[in-house]
Amino acid sequence: MSAVNSLIETVIKVSSRRASKTAAPEIGDERFFYAPAPVGERYVAGYGKRAVLPDDIETKKYYIAGYSENNPARGVIDPQYACALWLDDGAGGILFISLDVVGLLQRDVCALKTQLGDFCRLSGCRDIHVFSTHNHAGIDTMGLWGPLPRTGRDPKFMRLLFEGAKNAAIDAYQSRRPGRLFAGETEVPDMQEDIRLPEVYSKRLTRLRFAPDDGSNEIWLVNFASHSESLQGCNHLVSADFPGYLREHIRNVSGAETLYTVGAIGGMISMRVPDENLLRREHRLLESTRAIGTKLAGYALNITDETELAPRVSRITQPFYVPVENPLLTVAAQVGIIGVDRYFLPEPAVRTQLTYMELDSLPLLMLPCELFPELAYGGCLSAEGSATGKGPEIDPPALLDTVGNEKTVVFGLADDELGYVIPPNDFYLHPDKPYLDKGIDRLGRRHYEETNSAGPKTAKAISDTLIRVMDTVNKTKQAKEEAK
Repeated sequence: MSAVNSLIETVIKVSSRRASKTAAPEIGDERFFYAPAPVGERYVAGYGKRAVLPDDIETKKYYIAGYSENNPARGVIDPQYACALWLDDGAGGILFISLDVVGLLQRDVCALKTQLGDFCRLSGCRDIHVFSTHNHAGIDTMGLWGPLPRTGRDPKFMRLLFEGAKNAAIDAYQSRRPGRLFAGETEVPDMQEDIRLPEVYSKRLTRLRFAPDDGSNEIWLVNFASHSESLQGCNHLVSADFPGYLREHIRNVSGAETLYTVGAIGGMISMRVPDENLLRREHRLLESTRAIGTKLAGYALNITDETELAPRVSRITQPFYVPVENPLLTVAAQVGIIGVDRYFLPEPAVRTQLTYMELDSLPLLMLPCELFPELAYGGCLSAEGSATGKGPEIDPPALLDTVGNEKTVVFGLADDELGYVIPPNDFYLHPDKPYLDKGIDRLGRRHYEETNSAGPKTAKAISDTLIRVMDTVNKTKQAKEEAK
């Protein structure tokens, strides 16, 4: 999530309104819907996709979401898409929607789910999960990149986006057919870079492959950890960035349709661009972006070691609150630049959610943010290397340790976009302009990501919620075993 460092100064000048204080209702523990054995004989799956491109893109101002405010789109390279996957183990379908956007805040996710209410009633859909590819070459869906102090979020584009998502969902349901589901993975050793210490990130590309019994085109879900920003900040054209070229190459080579999702990308994890400065000077970043998507698709295409997943889906979605210390985001919400529902604990907070799911025995962890990977996998900075001079003992336990399975597939920007989530021991703010300007810590390191975070309590809020979730999961499984 790219920051607009002048945001708070601008909006304070035009508004002195105070936020209304809505007390945060208590949130209880949700149920874990557990399938201890296969539900049906086969999975049933379908895929749909719809282009999302305004018909007046050449004449009306739509703002590119990323890097700097007030960057109107000057044309189109390729359209953004809404892609949908319907997956049913025999107990009812679960809908996965992936959008080529920078992020979708939970208020919009809830609004989209509401608009899919009739679809859910007619189809028997049990759950909907909405993922963003974190596309920095797409049209602003959050509001932060417009002509401040006005929002960059355009109502017409949001209606178009929702309509595309709804039609993709309908297409996915109507194209459903029985088949088998396989999970495979491969290491991608040479494509990512981590521009903030510690150098910790997942090199794993995970592929879920649905093979229909009738021999028709397969459906893939690909998960990989990287910002979708290969066109970079000098770009002024709408595109799906490299995920669009990944999907295109997979379809051209294998016939498969792909739903792309990102992993733990905070910190921040991006795709390495060979000869980056030269390509930027020669305006050839589109060439490298296409090459990146094609190369990453090649890794997905070459997976051969797979495990078949039995048709049983277990799941739990747990809402929770995250305290918001960042005044930039608080004021942006207050004046309507971004659309969030605000609560008080008594400090300002937002409501969000995380989801833990098992496809057979494969764990999936869906997180509403750009998580620093060390919070998922371990490896936080030592006291000597951290900004605070404190060690990892003040950081929450690694999320995969809490799950208890290193094969857990991490999904970022799932059902919300909270921004960067940073280990507490390396959370550092500018001493005079906290959250407004980038701090430089005692080791001379730049702390940009903090300006785009809710605050230092977010990591613990996520960790504490997952601990509660896994306690529910383990107790439910134990009770099922004891009842046999």
